[in-house]
Amino acid sequence: MKNWIGISLGDATGVGPEVALKAIAAEAKADETKYLLIGDEPLVRRLNDAPGLNLPLKTFSRHDESGRFFIVNPLSGTLPEKTPAGSPLAANAAVAALHDGGHRCLRGELDALVTAPVNKEAIIRAGHKFTGQTEFLSELAGTQRTAMMLLGTDERGRWLRVALATVHIPIKSVPEKLTAEKITLAIELAAQSCRDLGLSRAKVAVCGLNPHAGEGGEFGDEEITTISPVVKAMQIRDFDVVGPLSGDTVFHHALKGEFDAVVAMYHDQGLAPLKAVAFDSGINWTLGLPFIRTSPDHGTAYDIAGKGIANPGSMIAAIRLAKQLAKNRS
Repeated sequence: MKNWIGISLGDATGVGPEVALKAIAAEAKADETKYLLIGDEPLVRRLNDAPGLNLPLKTFSRHDESGRFFIVNPLSGTLPEKTPAGSPLAANAAVAALHDGGHRCLRGELDALVTAPVNKEAIIRAGHKFTGQTEFLSELAGTQRTAMMLLGTDERGRWLRVALATVHIPIKSVPEKLTAEKITLAIELAAQSCRDLGLSRAKVAVCGLNPHAGEGGEFGDEEITTISPVVKAMQIRDFDVVGPLSGDTVFHHALKGEFDAVVAMYHDQGLAPLKAVAFDSGINWTLGLPFIRTSPDHGTAYDIAGKGIANPGSMIAAIRLAKQLAKNRS
């Protein structure tokens, strides 16, 4: 298939369906991309009646039919119109949409999958074993060699790209879980992401774990025992990588263009600076999957869902990145 972007609509009681519709409406005139929305059809059609939208949505039946905007419901039934926020019904539907979109990518029916926000807690309460969409799609694809990258631009158009060595684990578990293998993988995938983006170089900075990168062992020895040996090994393999660098300054230098990507040791070390720079336009990109997957870097925002005021900026950015990567890959 060519020129097809799938969007799993996430938690139907959150802002995912709204920002998805707003985003594809904003992108409609940019090119001839076809969009497949995956989720509850009655909800999408109700939202599509909002002023400024009214996209010519069709119920999907086959890839060769005319039109550009399609909706498919992976479940046999539909959600009640007034489904409570975080409902198990909405959680089950979100998982079904994610599952459907991932399999369509694996079958080559979509060029990329953009995933709207889900509520991890609601999905777990509904009876699913679930850590996050990144981990779910990695398992679906049968690979463990994936990493999460967050990227976005500031108001001056300067990019920050951050790959994570560890993701959704408690802070107290990070030193134990932070292995040479995970750091190596994050560096490899961060460098590859630069090539996938068509950048002229792939210079990667690696954060230390401890304050001031450990101060020579005064504040912790993970930099000495784990991180530095990995960086040296990657340099021997001709990777353009430096570190470990202090986490309180490295992002400043990356934003100035001195590095093309940063490898952070844990979730908040990487996401806090990224969201400070690109809160409304941040993108989550799963590196290492056999297909392209991006996502807006925000949550379900139950407090504003259904009010028509959700900002689609991050979803627009996620769709644009998916299209760029699909074009580069083809």
